[in-house]
Amino acid sequence: MTTKEYLDDVLKSQRLSDDSKELKDLQNHRVDVEKLLRAEFEKSSPTIRYGGSKAKGTLIKEAYDLDVICYFPNDDTSAGETLEDIYSNVCKALEKNYFVFRKNSALRLQSKDQKSGNRDFHIDVVPGRYTDDAKSDCFIYQSGAEKTRLKTNLDVHVDHVKNSGVVDAIRLLKLWKVRKSLPVKQFVWELLIMKLLKDKKSKSLAEQLEYVWTEIKNAEEPIKVEDPANPSGNDLSKALDSGIWHTLSALATITLNAIENSGWEAVFGPTKRPEGTKRADVLTQAVSAATVRTKPWSDSVK
Repeated sequence: MTTKEYLDDVLKSQRLSDDSKELKDLQNHRVDVEKLLRAEFEKSSPTIRYGGSKAKGTLIKEAYDLDVICYFPNDDTSAGETLEDIYSNVCKALEKNYFVFRKNSALRLQSKDQKSGNRDFHIDVVPGRYTDDAKSDCFIYQSGAEKTRLKTNLDVHVDHVKNSGVVDAIRLLKLWKVRKSLPVKQFVWELLIMKLLKDKKSKSLAEQLEYVWTEIKNAEEPIKVEDPANPSGNDLSKALDSGIWHTLSALATITLNAIENSGWEAVFGPTKRPEGTKRADVLTQAVSAATVRTKPWSDSVK
């Protein structure tokens, strides 16, 4: 099997088809969430739609979380006077049917059914308020942050990734990040990948991945990225601070060495599970190249 065939197989193994059980479950739960929010905020008529990896085409089976945005009109106050009010009121509405875990800007949903083990629905609801009648730019709340609101634009983010020309590289590097438990927020990670591969779109997938890891390995300081929806207003420097960058650089070095010494399976593992092999065993093989591990980051995967 060639390197191209192998990486294509890895991508294929991480694909969630429209008729997959996982995606059908996500979509069914999303319908339930929307019904609840529309009933609760009937007077507000919020915009409710997909965001995150589902909208951008970067879903992988190993981290198939679904972002559902719930944005209110700019002149609406019935959902809350402030962004914090909106965030809290959406949380209270969701708590009628779900256990809700508050993240920086999102609300993570979990089942209240103990028989199902209070399972995670893989859904994050992101409340916000449009900045004007155009319903393009939006403010979302940031809990515990020095700057308690963040200006963003979902359509800009989605288009930026979908039309980047390097979606396959993003999906594989997302898988790498997830398996290494890297503490980097997914959108910042995507911005870094797109910046590094801006002039490498014609290269093979293997060359793109190795280039990203090499650039990270060789950069003494974190590589700066900008939010395309608000380049001067959103400071993303903390998302790639020196501590996180040191971990990234170390793991990039380990990964490049693994490829040189043992080939690509040392990075992503076998693409087909041998008969009688448990999935956990396959994942153990897949992360065998990693000797530096970090704790999961609550907002890292989307």
